[in-house]
Amino acid sequence: MTDLLWQKAGVETNAKIMKFLAGDDVLLDREFFLHDIAASKAHVEGLANIGVVSAQEMQDLKRELDALAEDFRAGRFLLDERFEDGHSAIEARLTDRLGDAGRRVHTGRSRNDQILVATRLWLKEKLAQLETHCRAIAQVCLDRAAQPAIPLPGYTHLQRAVVSSTGMWFAGFAEGFIDNAWRARQTSAWIDANPLGTAAGYGVNLPLDRAHTTHALGFARMQISPVYAQLSRGKFEMAVMEALSSAMLDARRLAWDLSLFTTAEFHFVSLPAQYTTGSSIMPNKRNPDVVELLRASYATVAASRCEIEQLLSLPTGYQRDLQFSKGSLFHGVTHGLAALELLPDLLARMQWNEAAMRAAIEPAMYATDVAIEQAAAGVPFRDAYRAAAEAATAAGQGRTPESSLAARTSPGAGNDLQLNALRQRLAELL
Repeated sequence: MTDLLWQKAGVETNAKIMKFLAGDDVLLDREFFLHDIAASKAHVEGLANIGVVSAQEMQDLKRELDALAEDFRAGRFLLDERFEDGHSAIEARLTDRLGDAGRRVHTGRSRNDQILVATRLWLKEKLAQLETHCRAIAQVCLDRAAQPAIPLPGYTHLQRAVVSSTGMWFAGFAEGFIDNAWRARQTSAWIDANPLGTAAGYGVNLPLDRAHTTHALGFARMQISPVYAQLSRGKFEMAVMEALSSAMLDARRLAWDLSLFTTAEFHFVSLPAQYTTGSSIMPNKRNPDVVELLRASYATVAASRCEIEQLLSLPTGYQRDLQFSKGSLFHGVTHGLAALELLPDLLARMQWNEAAMRAAIEPAMYATDVAIEQAAAGVPFRDAYRAAAEAATAAGQGRTPESSLAARTSPGAGNDLQLNALRQRLAELL
């Protein structure tokens, strides 16, 4: 391992202790490394603005930071166990290339605000991806909701309830993912605050140009209080996980529907072959494994959020416990985004089995229509309800799923999906 940034003369380090302290940190830092480099460039510019580094040193440092980023992308520089973490690797590289100029790069900052700003930039990037995935899912759902509706049994308590339609099913998930996209956008605006320059959580005795780094890194505002910058670590990550969890919750319910609808007992939906797998022992099987893992993926995201929350039983100021939040954050976010990325194509290519869906619509499912019609004609609803219940098996006489849906004129229902209003909400995101 390279020289430790905090090494003191006369103090020996123990390899086992160092391995425990480092954990997977240097490997996880690969995910944040380019953001760390970008923040280092902005910091160097800020140091030049206040005369801590010269104009020439600034140019040299920025050149070497760009070269490091390019080497990292190309695989010529590997972030590995030679380094305690990504921050140490940056300083070691700059010192090796530039000597004293490299040793000045950490002036006025701590690894605490260094990881805060790198993570914050990463979180903004991931929220943008979340919004993109949610918009794509919503768009596919809107497109399919606009296709001629096929009658679909509507269920409550997993029992047949009323006539629904494929249009209503898709419109429901379209609106859900539009909301999820908006939540990603709003969460991004909420966390869009620059913590760089807060150092270890108490500021420094330098007039750091924090306005410059805020602008250079594309943040909407400065996170002013150094104390709050540390308090926000974990809090902001949890907000991102909650936005992701909102989308994953809808994905889980959608996957649950498809898990049921693809069974032989329902046979409402056929999945593209690429989204199914075979059995290792039963030659006849094609299993909806992708759908099942989509359903399970909410648990992975929720567990990651829970782990971060459990780490936050801490006093004011930085505590080393927070190192463990990186693994949870990385695993939960990357897994959730990978799951959501599969949904647009799956939803676009799944096929409805109209015959099976129509066969599952039974006469009693029109009883609600009968009761509402009687109430509209002046019969007290509770009386109409009881009469319809007593004659439920005959409720479908002379009725069709199409006539039931056509009569459903309440906003958002079968004959008034209000897809244009949903399209407008989606368009406003653009």
